[in-house]
Amino acid sequence: MSEARIEVVCQGNPREMGLAQGSGLRARIAGARRALRQLEAFRLRQPWWLPYPLFLHFAERRAARLLGGALAEHAPAMAERLAGMAEGAVIRPAALHLLNAMEAAMSSVGDCTAVPPPGACSAIAVRGRRSATGDPIIARNFDYLPLIQPFYGVRESRPLGQFRSMDFTVAPLCGTIDGVNERGLCITYNYAFTTDCGTPAPPISMAIADALASCDTVAHAAHQIASRPRWGGGLLMLADAAGDIASLELSSTRSRLRRCPSGEDILFHTNAFFCPEMREVEISPKAVFTPRAPAAIAGIRILESPELRGARLADLLGQADRLGPDELSAILADHGPTKQPDANTLCIHSPYWQTTACVQLFPRARRMRIAYGTACSARYQDIVL
Repeated sequence: MSEARIEVVCQGNPREMGLAQGSGLRARIAGARRALRQLEAFRLRQPWWLPYPLFLHFAERRAARLLGGALAEHAPAMAERLAGMAEGAVIRPAALHLLNAMEAAMSSVGDCTAVPPPGACSAIAVRGRRSATGDPIIARNFDYLPLIQPFYGVRESRPLGQFRSMDFTVAPLCGTIDGVNERGLCITYNYAFTTDCGTPAPPISMAIADALASCDTVAHAAHQIASRPRWGGGLLMLADAAGDIASLELSSTRSRLRRCPSGEDILFHTNAFFCPEMREVEISPKAVFTPRAPAAIAGIRILESPELRGARLADLLGQADRLGPDELSAILADHGPTKQPDANTLCIHSPYWQTTACVQLFPRARRMRIAYGTACSARYQDIVL
């Protein structure tokens, strides 16, 4: 994987932005579609009697019907952006509907005990007395499938009449995984395991992209994201240039905003909800991946890794005082008390998920530090908006 840098600039109206991304990342978008053939979680949905080309065709048609209708109703600008991306990438729009819908479809737990979300993740936000500089910082590990890593990229978004942003994303996605905008608003995205599937709507990554284009504070962004229809579950870490930080817990039907306890200047989360109201729609702590899941995780308790990583974060952060970029990097590179990395350590090394990117966001500097690879071997690149 090459060093991280801004690889495409998307500016103008939604269709023009999509056209720029599609043409600029055409090879990666085509590669991501081809990679579906090797994506075990996707292939598990294929009936044994149906040839793969037909299965892919039917999956794309279904995604176009579900997501296409939802975007037309709730996010017409994103529908235009996706259409422009398909034109620029010279690919059927239905193919992009599928690639964008998989984020939400695999984070709902309708059959998640068989087909898991494609990622894990751990995130920390500090400010004030817990920050080595006094400035707010977000640090995050993006634990994902190594198969998808070649399709990562950073784009600069310049939506007409709105805020510029720098977005870490995957080539075929209209939405944003992590980003910072010109006003200093920062957002990162961890997946969650939810049971309230709801109805098809724009995926959470699209809500993040919209918030970065139109919001300048944590409060504004949290309200906007929570108030709009969405599809899937997640935990968003937010920070702004004024020093506010918060964790926004989301499902398809409800949300809760979590702030620092009184007198503290630090927040963290993995892939498990903290808020009692959100735990009501989280998968049972006893649930396990069934034998129909990818072989590497079949039989494993679904919340085992999120819970163990959360407990380790609580321990390490409880021992720390003031945290800067290097200290946050060291914590997220942790391999546990035994120094043996696995699926339950903060820096994940496992046959299924792996830490594939590390991101740090600095609201006041409008800066991103990003490395593609495991946290223990991260070589960060600085990018300033």
